[in-house]
Amino acid sequence: MADENGRVRQMWHLLEPLHAVLYYAPEVFREAEALGYDTGERWPSYYAWRAAPLGAPGAPEVVTAFHSFAPHMVAEHVPAAWDVAAPDAVLAARTRGIDRAYRALLDSETVAGDQLAEAAALARRAAEAADTDGRPLAAANAALPWPEEPHLALWHAATILREHRGDGHVSALAAAGLDPVESLVSFAAIGAAPTEVFSSRGWSPEEWAAAGERLVARGLLAADGTATDEGRALRAGIERRTDELAASPWRDLGPTGTTRLAELLGPVWVTVLGSGLLPRETTLGIGKV
Repeated sequence: MADENGRVRQMWHLLEPLHAVLYYAPEVFREAEALGYDTGERWPSYYAWRAAPLGAPGAPEVVTAFHSFAPHMVAEHVPAAWDVAAPDAVLAARTRGIDRAYRALLDSETVAGDQLAEAAALARRAAEAADTDGRPLAAANAALPWPEEPHLALWHAATILREHRGDGHVSALAAAGLDPVESLVSFAAIGAAPTEVFSSRGWSPEEWAAAGERLVARGLLAADGTATDEGRALRAGIERRTDELAASPWRDLGPTGTTRLAELLGPVWVTVLGSGLLPRETTLGIGKV
């Protein structure tokens, strides 16, 4: 089980940056601006890009699906996002933006090459094996048509797989008895990212402090805000359970296919990280958990 969980987490680490380009690439921001979104900050387009597969959801649905964001922050952007552009228009622009972003990041030979096509085919096999019952974001993205071009199919597969993992992570957090802000406070307490990184989720200092007090009362945090042994054990169990819930696509693809996909993704992963588009630290704690 430990070996399988390690493989599952490795694939998350490789695929997450390939998806996350959506929220940072200038080509995607230009598509957002053309639709009419304010691109002075990333959140108006972020909510539109990520929520559009759900249809035209209201704020409560997005609060539940996205989990970590303060309700008031979500309400600033949803359902107003659909007054700017309809979800179908957002999805079409999302595809155009990713197409242009990938073509800007990768050379033309890579985009048209056999190795990227092979990676896309393997990633699609894994994504199509993902059980999306009870996983709203994974299910919504899996229901969308598959792009024909390999680089777009690779991005689409990465998106389904990262949302599949994310939906499972939300379930693991709930099973551990952590509400959204407690989830962030407890994650910061084990050093997943500095506290200021988590401020992007919109919780007020008072809400953050109150969550910390609740965790202290449960014995999960020390008075100085660091995790206790019990708190670290709880978070380790959540990450382990998240890996287990994300394992089925890779179990279906098998060790040989998964290893081959990891090999093929390596150069693309290096290129994306080397582009400087993505922040060095995020709320996901990649590389630290």
